[in-house]
Amino acid sequence: MAILISRSRNFNHFLLSTRFHFLSLLNQTSSETFFRHAKTSPLTTAAGGGFTKPTAAFSGESAAIFRAERFQSNKGGEQLNTLYYEEDDHHQIIDENQVMDFPGGQLPITPQMKFIAESSEKRLPCYRVLDDDGYPIPGSIFEEVSKELAVKMYSSMVALQVMDTIFYEAQRQGRLSFYLTTAGEEGINIASAAALTIDDFILPQYREVGVILWRGFSLKEIANQLFGNKFDYGKGRQMPCHHGSNELNHLTISSPIATQIPQAAGVAYSLKMDKKEACAVTYFGDGSTSEGDFHAALNFAAVLDAPVVFICRNNGWAISTPVNEQFRSDGVASKGQAYGIRSIRVDGNDVLATYSAIRAAREMAIKEQKPILVEAMTYRVAHHSTSDDSTKYRPVEEIEHWKTEKSPISRFRKWIQRNGWWNDENESELRGDVRKQVLQAMQGAEKVEKPPLTDLFTDVYDKVPLNLQEQHKFIRDAVKKSPKEYPSDVPI
Repeated sequence: MAILISRSRNFNHFLLSTRFHFLSLLNQTSSETFFRHAKTSPLTTAAGGGFTKPTAAFSGESAAIFRAERFQSNKGGEQLNTLYYEEDDHHQIIDENQVMDFPGGQLPITPQMKFIAESSEKRLPCYRVLDDDGYPIPGSIFEEVSKELAVKMYSSMVALQVMDTIFYEAQRQGRLSFYLTTAGEEGINIASAAALTIDDFILPQYREVGVILWRGFSLKEIANQLFGNKFDYGKGRQMPCHHGSNELNHLTISSPIATQIPQAAGVAYSLKMDKKEACAVTYFGDGSTSEGDFHAALNFAAVLDAPVVFICRNNGWAISTPVNEQFRSDGVASKGQAYGIRSIRVDGNDVLATYSAIRAAREMAIKEQKPILVEAMTYRVAHHSTSDDSTKYRPVEEIEHWKTEKSPISRFRKWIQRNGWWNDENESELRGDVRKQVLQAMQGAEKVEKPPLTDLFTDVYDKVPLNLQEQHKFIRDAVKKSPKEYPSDVPI
């Protein structure tokens, strides 16, 4: 509730006599924003009937809906007990005869002292098409999906789930040094990947292996990277789950949090300069938004009008830090307005909603040459990685609820089954086939020898400097002297 400054004569006289002026404004413009769709992909409504385009599916750069919200704090009201602030400045008095000529544009003048509220009672809504039981929400508008595409997306999510289970168990058996799964986030992986084209550049974090699989990376290539054998494109230098492919325009994953986000802005600007019909797409978690790289990236992308789609997987937990301790704002999408970026919040466990939102975001980014921020709401069902035990910091009941009641795979299966596109026999056959393929790929990759020791010292300098030559000789001599102390499958 707004708190009003006392309008006593003494106070008004004080303001006038001391010529005290304080300007606080939020120059808002209502922007009409629509889903923009390719002519070849018509829109459909859940209720049937004619096709109509949704309005305000995305928020404009300055739409009022993106106000920040405090989650569990009323400190603002306690601290501003003598000042005037308002959530809504629609009633603010504006002097149309006075403006401030500022380098960024003319600013309207107001005689009122008003602070922009730090929070809003209304949270940004979440775009959804399918409810938890896989039924389309009446009136929902989304991209039409063919039987072929729907079955392919579902099959890819199942394959991702089966693959994760097997490789996770392999790590627990000591066959892999490290692994992290996409459990609970299969929908974001596959739906977003399906909405993009091979010309778009992917800058992932580390929980999007489904994206590179969708693009054509084989299970064998995945296994080679996990085991770091001689067929690994990274030559065994990266830790597991850090895939990359030049052929598929999928940049290699790096461990440091958020470094890929500003890089995506740069890649997008390069695509813009080359006039490519493509965009850059980067993935990151909610914890990454606390890194300076995230904020620098959004500002660069906005100022340079870079065609980049920022996809935040808000899965509720940054390892052991819950979102209510990560930021005070209303999630991540609300941050887009501050940087002048069109944004949307979508149910990341809803395959149709995610697919539709990313398709629209990609088209806007390319056609309008501007960045788009997508916050996909999901939940990390698994531990953060094989190095984590999430039951130490969150209730098991919470995990099981999301695993059973909110699964993106179960929800989408219900929808395709009602359409007559899937049945139990298809399910059993698919899971059996994928399991065989994954086990075969893993067993084959496990037997392949590691990259030669020489690869530790190449691919950085055009000509290997003397100090690295000396180090190479030192370790080679050490291995020859004590061969039993070193892995036998690493050629010297």
